[in-house]
Amino acid sequence: MTGKKNIVVVGSAWGDEGKGKIVDYLADKVDFVVRFQGGNNAGHTIVVGNKKYAFHLIPSGVVRGKTIVIGNGVVIDPAVLLDEIKTLASGGIKVDLKISTKAHVIMPYHVMLDGVEDAGKGKYAAGTTKRGIGPTYADKAARSGIRIMDLVQPAVLKEKLEYIIPIKQKILEVYGIKEKLDVTKIYNEYTNHGKQLAQYICDTEYLLNEAIDAGKNALFEGAQGSMLCIDHGLYPHGTSSNCVAQGASTGTGVPMKKINYVMGIVKAYTSRVGTGPLPTELVDATGNQIREQGHEYGTTTGRPRRVGWFDAVTVKYTSMINGFDGIAIMLLDALGGIDPLQICTAYTHNGETASRWIADTNYMKDCKPVLEQMKGWPNYTREEWSAMARKGFSALPVALQQYVTRIQDLVGVPAVLVSVGPDRDDTIILADIFK
Repeated sequence: MTGKKNIVVVGSAWGDEGKGKIVDYLADKVDFVVRFQGGNNAGHTIVVGNKKYAFHLIPSGVVRGKTIVIGNGVVIDPAVLLDEIKTLASGGIKVDLKISTKAHVIMPYHVMLDGVEDAGKGKYAAGTTKRGIGPTYADKAARSGIRIMDLVQPAVLKEKLEYIIPIKQKILEVYGIKEKLDVTKIYNEYTNHGKQLAQYICDTEYLLNEAIDAGKNALFEGAQGSMLCIDHGLYPHGTSSNCVAQGASTGTGVPMKKINYVMGIVKAYTSRVGTGPLPTELVDATGNQIREQGHEYGTTTGRPRRVGWFDAVTVKYTSMINGFDGIAIMLLDALGGIDPLQICTAYTHNGETASRWIADTNYMKDCKPVLEQMKGWPNYTREEWSAMARKGFSALPVALQQYVTRIQDLVGVPAVLVSVGPDRDDTIILADIFK
């Protein structure tokens, strides 16, 4: 392996931190962009010139003409993936896509089960996007899943469906769903998907390892955020996969020793979709202002996101878990016109100060933020932000520079990049991570 860096980009909190923009920005300097977990419950938006692209499965690097890889850790809805490929092709973008033979497939019964199972969990509901992600991962763990390789082996697919579907039918009936699953219809639909996807399917673990060993490099793109991780997030109010940097290895077959750098994507405030504790949440006019200025509505669901002050306790925790080498601070422009600003430096729990994030819903719901006040900055126009970005970090308001410095001091990791807008040109590099 040569000295070219292989980089993992992961969200530092609850997702929607701006990973897609950063992956798109960094993609020019890599050979592969690789998705390693999640499904079409994730959404990322990229702005290139006057064109906006929204993806749910395809890695962000596709608009840069890179080879994009969907690893074994991803769960795939074939219809969604094919639709994204078609949309890109109609826009004149060539899709150089490789899909792992071992990636699992979202089936119709997974989507049907998703909402009803979550609804029955009461206060422990995850707030699912109802895309079938959780049930697909559950079948994967139970060793009763359908994999991408099965879609191009009709006899294997038919055999599996004939024993899986009667079981799923009984489970659906338990939840009061009377709709009948048609084995033949599902078989025909998914073998057709297989025919269309066959050209992209390969042993991606060999592809990536051999390419890296030959001196090429990859950018591993995480979905969701570390606080939604099935193991290290706020269980059960999260997702069903490993959203942390280590997931890049299990989700692709590339060993951790070949991954050189972990970048944490940090939003300048806190946001999340779904249920569960959010200690710094703002449910007032300030929260509404941040939501509107930051366009905090889900790419996948359109749901308004919950927003709050920046939570240093959370990000320090996820930095420890992931091993952040550097952080990118995003959406600083969305805080324009809010003065003063607040940063959460600790919690109080039943009257006592708590400096650690605890993965216990019942504990976290009683945590209150300890806030440190900071000076805000004006609400500039889009053109003014872009002009400052072109001049560099020193051209930004002093209060904003101080805010960035305070975040990196609290987290204990250097800020290597800041963003003050949705365009690629609204990005300011503070350190070259490829050196």
